[in-house]
This record gives sequence, C-alpha cells and structure tokens, in this order.
Amino acid sequence: MAAPLRAEDTIKVGLVAALSGQSAKSGEAVTRGLEVAIGEINAAGGVLGKKIELVRRDDESNPAKGVLAARELVQKEKVVAFFGGIDTPVSLAIVPFANQAKVPFISVWAAGTGITRNGAAENYVFRVSAVDQLVDGAMLDYAIKKYKTAKPGLMLINNPWGESNEKGLKDASEAHKLTLAGAEKFDNADVDMVPQLTRLKDAGADTIFLVANVQPAAQVVKSLDRMGWNVPVVSHWGPAGGRFTELGGPSAEKVDMVQTFSFSGKLSPKGEAVLAALKSKYPQISSLADVTPAVGIANAYDAMHMVALAIAKAGTTDGPAVRKGFYDIGSYDGLIKRYNKPFSPENQDALGKDDYIFTHFQGAEIVPVN
Repeated sequence: MAAPLRAEDTIKVGLVAALSGQSAKSGEAVTRGLEVAIGEINAAGGVLGKKIELVRRDDESNPAKGVLAARELVQKEKVVAFFGGIDTPVSLAIVPFANQAKVPFISVWAAGTGITRNGAAENYVFRVSAVDQLVDGAMLDYAIKKYKTAKPGLMLINNPWGESNEKGLKDASEAHKLTLAGAEKFDNADVDMVPQLTRLKDAGADTIFLVANVQPAAQVVKSLDRMGWNVPVVSHWGPAGGRFTELGGPSAEKVDMVQTFSFSGKLSPKGEAVLAALKSKYPQISSLADVTPAVGIANAYDAMHMVALAIAKAGTTDGPAVRKGFYDIGSYDGLIKRYNKPFSPENQDALGKDDYIFTHFQGAEIVPVN
C-alpha cells in the first residue's frame, strides 16, 4: 500500500460554505466544482510539485460560525487560500480576517458588492462570481427589454445582501430615470409576504425584483399566488441554491433569475469534459437536474484553477506572494469563459456584466430563458 500523504506533502485549500440547512445544495455544488478542478490539477502533477488537498467547514449560513471556521482553516489547518459560499453576510464577516491574516479568500458565490470592494489597502479578497452592483444593472436592463418595466418594486431579504442590492437597484433605476414603486423587506423565517406585496401592487409596481435565498424567495412566490397577482418576477440567483420549485410550487418556474453558467444546451468542449468528470466522480448525477445549481460548480471550478495558477506564478505558498500571483495570471481558458488578466489591484472580480445569463427552473433543472 502507498504510504499516506503527510501534511507537508500537500498544499491545503479551504472552503467555508453552507453544507447543511436550506442552502446545502449550494455548498454541495461548490464542493463538486472544487473537487473536479483539484482532480485535474493533481492528475497533471499538482502545484509546486505538491498535490492540492481540500479541507471543508460548514458555516451553517451563520456569520459568526463562518469567521470561526475561517480562523480554524487558516490557523490550524494552514490553508494557503480558502473559498466562500452562498451567503453574503458570512463572506462580509470573513473579509476583515482574511485581509488581516494575509491569506487569499476567494468568493465563488456571494455577490455582495462590498466583499471584494472592501476598501482595504492590501486586499486579499478575490471573486469568481456575480457582483451585486453589476447584477442589479443587468437585471433592470433585462426587465426593461423583456417586460417593458417602467415602475420596479423591490422585495429584499433584510440583511446586508438585501442592503447591497437595494443600493444597486436604486442606482440602476435612477440611471434609467425610473421611479421605484417601493422597497420592501422581509426576514428568512417569514412565511407571509402579502402585506409587503400589496403595498407594491397598490403603488403601481409592474415588475418585482427579488433578492433572497431559497426559502424566503419561495414564500414570496406563494404569497403572489395567494394574492392572484400575476406580475413578472426577476430574481437574483438566490433561488438556485436549493429546492426552489419544491418549496415555491408551480409558479416558481415563472421566476427569471441571473446565473453565470448553465450545463443545459450546447456546451463547449470544456463544458462537456467537466460534465463527464462530474458524472464519473458522482454516480448520483443521472440528469442535468442533478448538476443544479451549475453556478456553484462552474464558479468554483474556474476559481480553483486560477488559485493554482496564482500559486504557480508566486512560486511559493506565502500569502502576499500568492496575492501578487493573482495579478500575474495572463489568460486561462475556463468553463465560464476565456479569462484575460482576470484580476488587478483595481478590480478583483473576474466576471463582469457581460458574463451573466438569465434562466428559470423547469422542474428541478435550471435552463436558459431563451
């Protein structure tokens, strides 16, 4: 039998994500994307002559637990970089620690604008994901084109992610010279959003912009059904993180939501190869519905490869050198797109407004709207 790898024989990377609870599918997707990429990297010889090893911690969608998990990964497990999951409040809580510890923290789902645009003199936070400020503009552009939106109404989760999008959607509306019907808030545990929706309806809202993860987003859809209000709903990607159609009922399929990738339709050769690798590694994948949410897989897959490139550029696992390594990445043919100079000290977000697509659920599968 081969001797087990000693800790010093591997380069550890970490993951802090929701591995349990309503958003567990998001953590599973991120894990799968990372593991497929790590398998490819290790099969090609690893990085700096060492294999990559993934260490995961469950943040339970709780900011305090996320910070504790990040500290454990950095201080005890000695990870050289670590990834974040779906929840903006968790990632925002981790940002100061990552910058203080000088260990790169890569967001592969949470879209809060302030995660990467955090004002740090030396910013160790990178992202391969959507950015609220850009998503909000894209959502409004899409709604104006498809639904001729003239008076948007906002339905926002009552947390820092909702606040980030409230600002972005207000700015985007002002840029289009549109007047908001209103901005309503709700909490994760709320089950009746009829009062908030009624206020938006009475104010003349012709489109609802929804920002929430799976469970509260499903309650918004069910509240609309109880009201009999058939209004277009354009959503951020929170509903993709779990069993949205199961919780929201048939009308959940009417919700249009932003994504960065879909395995449905014609795939690139890279897409075909990654899908084949997923099916090989995870026998429970029997249909495209089983690779939902694709964004978690795709964002994490591309991010892991770029972390490996940054370490290779650095020639060391030292945090400041790896940070510089991100800026030295030239091009990378990823799953989502071909990246050219994806990061700079002025822009630590690898994806932009032109990289978003709009999708909706068909049963348990997420497919492009068109």
